[in-house]
Amino acid sequence: MNKKKKPFLGMPAPLGYVPGLGRGATGFTTRSDIGPARDANDPVDDRHAPPGKRTVGDQMKKNQAADDDDEDLNDTNYDEFNGYAGSLFSSGPYEKDDEEADAIYAALDKRMDERRKERREQREKEEIEKYRMERPKIQQQFSDLKRKLAEVTEEEWLSIPEVGDARNKRQRNPRYEKLTPVPDSFFAKHLQTGENHTSVDPRQTQFGGLNTPYPGGLNTPYPGGMTPGLMTPGTGELDMRKIGQARNTLMDMRLSQVSDSVSGQTVVDPKGYLTDLNSMIPTHGGDINDIKKARLLLKSVRETNPHHPPAWIASARLEEVTGKLQVARNLIMKGTEMCPKSEDVWLEAARLQPGDTAKAVVAQAVRHLPQSVRIYIRAAELETDIRAKKRVLRKALEHVPNSVRLWKAAVELEEPEDARIMLSRAVECCPTSVELWLALARLETYENARKVLNKARENIPTDRHIWITAAKLEEANGNTQMVEKIIDRAITSLRANGVEINREQWIQDAEECDRAGSVATCQAVMRAVIGIGIEEEDRKHTWMEDADSCVAHNALECARAIYAYALQVFPSKKSVWLRAAYFEKNHGTRESLEALLQRAVAHCPKAEVLWLMGAKSKWLAGDVPAARSILALAFQANPNSEEIWLAAVKLESENDEYERARRLLAKARSSAPTARVFMKSVKLEWVQDNIRAAQDLCEEALRHYEDFPKLWMMKGQIEEQKEMMEKAREAYNQGLKKCPHSTPLWLLLSRLEEKIGQLTRARAILEKSRLKNPKNPGLLESVRLEYRAGLKNIANTLMAKALQECPNSGILWSEAIFLEARPQRRTKSVDALKKCEHDPHVLLAVAKLFWSQRKITKAREWFHRTVKIDSDLGDAWAFFYKFELQHGTEEQQEEVRKRCESAEPRHGELWCAVSKDIANWQKKIGDILRLVAGRIKNTF
Repeated sequence: MNKKKKPFLGMPAPLGYVPGLGRGATGFTTRSDIGPARDANDPVDDRHAPPGKRTVGDQMKKNQAADDDDEDLNDTNYDEFNGYAGSLFSSGPYEKDDEEADAIYAALDKRMDERRKERREQREKEEIEKYRMERPKIQQQFSDLKRKLAEVTEEEWLSIPEVGDARNKRQRNPRYEKLTPVPDSFFAKHLQTGENHTSVDPRQTQFGGLNTPYPGGLNTPYPGGMTPGLMTPGTGELDMRKIGQARNTLMDMRLSQVSDSVSGQTVVDPKGYLTDLNSMIPTHGGDINDIKKARLLLKSVRETNPHHPPAWIASARLEEVTGKLQVARNLIMKGTEMCPKSEDVWLEAARLQPGDTAKAVVAQAVRHLPQSVRIYIRAAELETDIRAKKRVLRKALEHVPNSVRLWKAAVELEEPEDARIMLSRAVECCPTSVELWLALARLETYENARKVLNKARENIPTDRHIWITAAKLEEANGNTQMVEKIIDRAITSLRANGVEINREQWIQDAEECDRAGSVATCQAVMRAVIGIGIEEEDRKHTWMEDADSCVAHNALECARAIYAYALQVFPSKKSVWLRAAYFEKNHGTRESLEALLQRAVAHCPKAEVLWLMGAKSKWLAGDVPAARSILALAFQANPNSEEIWLAAVKLESENDEYERARRLLAKARSSAPTARVFMKSVKLEWVQDNIRAAQDLCEEALRHYEDFPKLWMMKGQIEEQKEMMEKAREAYNQGLKKCPHSTPLWLLLSRLEEKIGQLTRARAILEKSRLKNPKNPGLLESVRLEYRAGLKNIANTLMAKALQECPNSGILWSEAIFLEARPQRRTKSVDALKKCEHDPHVLLAVAKLFWSQRKITKAREWFHRTVKIDSDLGDAWAFFYKFELQHGTEEQQEEVRKRCESAEPRHGELWCAVSKDIANWQKKIGDILRLVAGRIKNTF
């Protein structure tokens, strides 16, 4: 092949070039150049060296001392002016006059040196410059080229080819040698083609000798060469297939021998031979040497102390682990002979032996240890027939009548009537077992159960479970008035017997009673122990935590009892009433909530939120007159409350009583004028399409509350609705002068400019907003503006800047995820979760990301997580509902809708855009959810 000649071949090397320096192949010294390394403690070659010279270290010390002592006085080391290189008198004493002489000489040398210093330095400088000119450095040679790099354009730079690999193809791509097994057919074929014939042609032997090809040839007197020994096996007789068949036949014979010689459960199936071999591989995973060492150590222990049971057990288990089951059985049986009184050895022997043998071992164990409960239990476990089990356990109870474990095992096998008889005997034999007493009480009738529990209290006066069971028994039979007395008596009795009342244990017992349906017992226990062991100042905080814990454990009656007790102790605490009301709202019925709220407003008449909850509950139930009466009572208790005024207005407007709502608002503006009251007045006129009245009210409100941004927004939006863009812009600008820190006002103005096509002005407004409100996530609108204008690069730049200013803003991260290309979104979402792990916007973005990747289960899980963290985010509910509409069942869709209605979300960009639209002002939560979900497009 003709290859192009390298351009540098035949040219002189550049100055300063060292071959191989770039790849690190510089000069080096090997051990063969300097001899083998020897340790200082190694002996020298001379085996008869005197002491002090027998190691390499001694010789090195000696040579170093000789070098220090002996000076080189050779003629080659002599100079006519300086003399020898060393001092002839260095070994003599250094006296004071020597020091003075050296100082004088040093002063003279310094003086002479200063006389010619400038000339010498100038000469040295010139010599260095001349040397640099003759032998410049590599970097100096390319300095002019480096300066020219500044003129290289980006296109020229990108067109520079990549540095190739100078090695040839074989060196660059080494091929590793591949070894492939050769089939038997290959050998068989080549054995046939390459065989040698050593037989003589029969035509040549027809005359008894060799026929020569020449005419007139001689017939040899030798007989023919057809000897029987010359036929080599190199013909087709050497067949690999036949060898394989012979091997299979041999294996079949061995399998037959194995299956014939083994009896019992260890018979090997010839067909599953390999499977059985795999099952015989030891699973201990240890080294064989470790096993041998352990076996040796255990043997030593057994021989040293043959009556030590753990040694026999450990030895048997070692053999079992290594797969030698029979050896393990032999060892453990020998252990039973050496340690006949050890319960553990007998149990281990029963475990290792197969079925019938194990029974014989257990029977032998019972003869040696007639009082062992564990051996009797093992004997019962080995029996497969129920009657045999009963027989074993009854025999055991004859020998060990005071074993609770044996009684429990025996009772479990009996029918209820027989079990009751056995338990009555069991409590006589084991009077201190609470479980047996309680089991007997459960099987007895009401009257007998009371007697049983009374006897149990006499025998075990320190156990609380007997008292709690007695209370549950009374409650189950309708004697709820006795429950409180029994629990109080239990506390008194236990304290009298020196039992410490553990509050946490009693609360757990109450939760178990709640789950079992014993409500009265649960509440009685809570009332009895809730105040035990708590400081007075910590009561409220601790009780609220206990109530939350009970709700988390689904013990709702316990939580209700805690709230009831707390309200008795703190009847005027608004926060406790609120917690109790929210509990009833979430877990109770409407009637229980209204009853609680009636008591609440009686004790806390100034708590507006309690009045409003009561009115809302009546209104949601459709009882509008009752809601009005509650609000009227609230007015009497709180005459100038803005919240109650607005609640009354909402009640009337929701029920289409617009004139009553107007009169209420007019009265509120005169008696309790606030910015919110004016805002609601403007909105009422606006939604009724009374634009002129709405504008007049808005102007009046702005004269009183010019720093309330929502009024400026409403004024601008009314003008925008009338297509009066200039007046809307003026309203927004006036509002921004009064409220420069209101981000929604800035956004409305920028969107107005964008709507009329003034993109540049919209950008300027948003830039001004960022200057007025630094580190505000409102920068997101700038990103969206550029994205809508088609300038994606500028949008990405602005997003990066926004994330630098607000690195913990979840709404920015959620937008940044979908600004990325699809392959990079996953990485961006991981970064977002690291920065804002619990932000609902980020969780919602991750859910949408899984949705876009068709990972339905994961997406649903992340939607659940989002609405759980922030149930007030309407956008999350809308996306969740849209997701279920596409991928969920009707039940799942209905569940999301109901949860959204109960959560009553109020925030979210998409949600507020629909819910605050004048056209949707009377829509319910479910209707708004459908509208928002309908607007969502799967463009992500």
